[in-house]
Amino acid sequence: MKLRDIGEDRLLDRLLSRLSLGKKVLDGPGDDCALVETRDHQNLLVIKADCVVAGVHFLPTANALHVGWKAMMRPLSDFAATSAVPQFALITLIAPGKTKVEWVERLYRGLSRAAKRFKVSIVGGEMSGTAGPVAISVSVVGFVERNRCVSRRGGKAGDDLFVTGRLGGALKQKHLQFVPRIVESRWLTRNFPIHAMMDLSDGLGADLPRLAKASGVGFAIEMENLPLARGAKVDNAISEGEDYELLFAISPRERARLFRSWKKKFPKLLLTRIGSFSRLSTRNYQLLPSGYTHFQQPG
Repeated sequence: MKLRDIGEDRLLDRLLSRLSLGKKVLDGPGDDCALVETRDHQNLLVIKADCVVAGVHFLPTANALHVGWKAMMRPLSDFAATSAVPQFALITLIAPGKTKVEWVERLYRGLSRAAKRFKVSIVGGEMSGTAGPVAISVSVVGFVERNRCVSRRGGKAGDDLFVTGRLGGALKQKHLQFVPRIVESRWLTRNFPIHAMMDLSDGLGADLPRLAKASGVGFAIEMENLPLARGAKVDNAISEGEDYELLFAISPRERARLFRSWKKKFPKLLLTRIGSFSRLSTRNYQLLPSGYTHFQQPG
C-alpha cells in the first residue's frame, strides 16, 4: 500500500491513533492548532507548524517574496481558525545547493514582511540541503484566551454555516498574497459564541466534511449561495482550495445580529451563510466534489 492509495486523511487516522498525549494537551493532532495548558490559567499555549514545497504550493518560477509571505501566512491562517494570537516563529529552510543566495534573501524578506504584519518575531530555525525541491516549514507559537478558543469539534445540528470572503480562483494569484482572517476571527470570538471554525485551505469539498466529522454532525450546503470569486464556478469554489477564508458554525439565533454587526465592522468583506449542520445520517450528509488531498493529486 502506498500513500496515494489512502490519501492524507486516512493516513492521519492510522498515525494519530497511536500517539499518546499528555494530560495538559487539550487539542492535539487533527485540529488546526495544538492547544496546551500552561501555568497561566487564563490563556492556552497555541502551537502550529506548516510548510510550502516547490511544485506543490508554489511554482518554482514564483516570486520569492510571495513564497516567503505565503509560507508565514499559512500557519497564521490556522491561528485565525483557533482565534489565537501568534507571537513567535521558527523557520526551517530545505533547499538544494544550486539555489541562488539572492532567492533565499528575497524569501526571508517575504517571511519577515508577513511576520511583521501580525507582530510575530522570527526567533530561529534550521537549514538543510536536499536533492529535491525547495521546502520551507514555519512553526508558530502564541496564545488564546481560554474563553475564546475555537476548535473544529463544537458544531451542533441546526447551526448556520458561514464563510468569509469569496471562494474559487485563488490559484491565479491570491494564494501567494492572502492575509489570514486573524482580525476577523478575534472580533468574532469577542462578540459571538462561535461553535466551531476552521480555515479553508484544501477547498470546501475537503474541509467542510472534516469540520462536520470533528463535530459529529452532517451538513447541507446551498450551492446557489456560495460566494464565488470573479470568474470562478461552483466546482472551483468547492474543489480548488487555497482560499484561506474562515468557515464557521454559529447558532441561527445569532444570524440577524451577526449580519448587522459584521456589515458595520467589515463593510468591504463579504460574509455569507452557505448552509447548516444537520443530524448525522446517510440521508443528509451531502456529497461534495473532493477538494485537495495530499498524496492523491497528479504529479
